[in-house]
Amino acid sequence: KAKDLIRMAVTKVALMEPLKEAELDINRDVLVVGGGVAGMTTAKSLSSQGYKVYLIEKEKYLGGQARNLYQTWKGEDVRERLEKLIRDVESDSNITICLGAEIKDVEGFVGNFNTRIISDGKEETIKHGAVIIAIGAREYKPVEYLYAKDPKVITGMELDKRFIEEDPSLKEVKNAVFIQCVGSREPERPYCSKVCCTHSIKSALHLKELNPEMDIYILYRDIRTYGEREELYLEARRKGIVFIRYSPENKPQVTTKNGNLSIKVKDHVLKRNILIQPDLIVLASAIIPYKDEKLAQLFKVPLNEDGFFVESHPKLAPSEFATDGVYLCGMAHYPKPIEETIAQAKAAASRAMTLLTRDKILSEGNIAEVDPFICAGCGVCVNLCPYGAPYMIEEGR
Repeated sequence: KAKDLIRMAVTKVALMEPLKEAELDINRDVLVVGGGVAGMTTAKSLSSQGYKVYLIEKEKYLGGQARNLYQTWKGEDVRERLEKLIRDVESDSNITICLGAEIKDVEGFVGNFNTRIISDGKEETIKHGAVIIAIGAREYKPVEYLYAKDPKVITGMELDKRFIEEDPSLKEVKNAVFIQCVGSREPERPYCSKVCCTHSIKSALHLKELNPEMDIYILYRDIRTYGEREELYLEARRKGIVFIRYSPENKPQVTTKNGNLSIKVKDHVLKRNILIQPDLIVLASAIIPYKDEKLAQLFKVPLNEDGFFVESHPKLAPSEFATDGVYLCGMAHYPKPIEETIAQAKAAASRAMTLLTRDKILSEGNIAEVDPFICAGCGVCVNLCPYGAPYMIEEGR
């Protein structure tokens, strides 16, 4: 095999001609795909350095999933800070916002991209030198544990919404149960969603503030409150929140009878089944990607088997794709809390600036040229080329 590979390489090189490096001008405008926390942070970072940014969002509003969050694990008001970020972005003269936008086509290469979008029924072409993908992720809607069949079974983000609305009925809850790893760490979704443990514990502590007499149980497979988040776990234990571990083979069983919920779970310490009758069940639902294969193909960037975008190198280039001029950040990459999303968004902006600060770039790599005396003008290469490089001219071939 080694000899064959060498023969192939020698034969190929023998047919090649010297390649000249071409100097190309760089368009210093940037396209940011996604108007959530990651996208807006990146846009603001680039704008503050004097770059013009096109921020496109498929929804009719900015903010992404952060609009549905109540507090960070440190107790910071998410909506208050999000609204300030939105105001800053909307008032920034260097940022052009396109809402309800869809990308139809992408042409070009690093430093010189042409992206065709449709926004509010209008089509336009944006010329830019770099692109940052920050399309985020979404909450998994469970099919387990009677979700959508009983109004007392909700997801973690739905509980956050009730916190935001200051729902008075939460103070009347006497018995609440949180069930972890709903949709995560399963054969079809083997990854950990990372933020769920901390989010559930923070929500449980807030319920305790609303009603100190409330009995709260957290049914978990593994608790992953890493770093300083461990203090939240200790606080929850001290305040009487009960943690019961379950195995994938013996998941909690939720039933309903005459409008009353019941949960049967085997206690890992007592080695016996426990029956809980909750007034509220909160499911720590998985974070799942949008699996935007069309976007991945347009910018020629890879998705992993779970549907998240794959960086060039997890250690050396965690905010870059192998495709030059394309960068990523936020939960489109993998599940992460807000502070890590912001850090990666700023990192992506910094990496993009290393390209945008140049006046010119040198084009490298092997290229193909058409020999007009041999070309039959059949157009097959035009239809098949994934990069859109060849094209037909009106005169000649």
